[in-house]
Amino acid sequence: MQTVPEEWREGREPRGGGGGGGGGEDGRTGDMLVERRVDSEMKGEGKKKGDSGGEDVEQESLMMELTRQVQKIMKESSWWERRGVDCTILAAAFLCLPPAFLLLGSSPVLSFSAGMLLMGVAHAVITFKGAHLASHGSLSESQTWGKFWAVFFIEICGSFSAQVGVHGHIKMHHAHTNVVGLGDSSVWKVPFLPRCVYLFIAPLAVPVITPLVALAHLKGRSLALVVRTVVMVTLGLYSQYWLLIHVSGFLSPLSALLCMLVCRAMFSVPYIHVNIFQHIGLHMFSPNNRPKRIYQMTHGVLNLPRNPLLDWIFGHSLINCHVEHHLFPFLSDNMCLKVKPVVSKYLAEKQLPYQEDGYLNRLRFFFHKYQELMVLAPPITELVGVQ
Repeated sequence: MQTVPEEWREGREPRGGGGGGGGGEDGRTGDMLVERRVDSEMKGEGKKKGDSGGEDVEQESLMMELTRQVQKIMKESSWWERRGVDCTILAAAFLCLPPAFLLLGSSPVLSFSAGMLLMGVAHAVITFKGAHLASHGSLSESQTWGKFWAVFFIEICGSFSAQVGVHGHIKMHHAHTNVVGLGDSSVWKVPFLPRCVYLFIAPLAVPVITPLVALAHLKGRSLALVVRTVVMVTLGLYSQYWLLIHVSGFLSPLSALLCMLVCRAMFSVPYIHVNIFQHIGLHMFSPNNRPKRIYQMTHGVLNLPRNPLLDWIFGHSLINCHVEHHLFPFLSDNMCLKVKPVVSKYLAEKQLPYQEDGYLNRLRFFFHKYQELMVLAPPITELVGVQ
């Protein structure tokens, strides 16, 4: 595994040692873009395993060769391709909010329903796609703006702590993908729930659970971080509530809160599905005996097929380019889609897996194997010969 080259950073200045790894471990506010160090940390972990020098060189060269091909595409791509497309989609989602609030104030059922749907889609794009891109620093080349967008999309729009969210997603899920007990998506496991409740009903409570979990994770954090998170989350929630009362004309606080819940929960079910479908049930690894990164990602990550609705709401990196995203987590959604043919072709040439499956197939798989995959601990895979 390799440290991400300077060319790959698209002109970003590397951080100093004092604000880098330490911030990612202790959750300090300044360490919002910790994925810039994931590759170098994983390289260090790999060296501790005692693999032979020949295997290290061979496996590192595989990733380096693929990285060079993707770098070439990045250098040949315009700003519009690298960031503009995704920024435009997010801007369109925000532009949908004013007509959504106005339609929610309409008396006809059809107009009201259209307003509810429009707001649900816009909120999902902003909180799922926007928060995910912001957590990876993919919305701007500036680290300062990257931190701003992380706070805006994750805390104000998503009602969660940006610091906790970035740490959990980047430092845990991406750094330890499918490592049992670390990055195995175990955060979504609720073993005491029946499978139908877990898969189809419990996700509807995500809008209520999210800010509560955020508050729980703030225990022991600095006062500044606690105050900022509480203020930003409150600002986001109260802004929507205020607009529903004063723009949409809701007559009671309860009706406004119910509308907020419906809009925010509209795509919670597929959101939970996507989070588990693309990792759990694939190869899982022991913390002390994991394969090198290119094997870990190709064996433990799965792509779902193209779907216009899910692609728009969640982004390509979470749907049909999840393998590409885990190999190159700094790419935007549009760039993941652009490098997809190169990555899939390269992995096929090197006889590495490129896993894809349909949404309904994965749903059936989880429904029938819920006890094994979500209640009991998933079995650990030994990739003989590539450890």
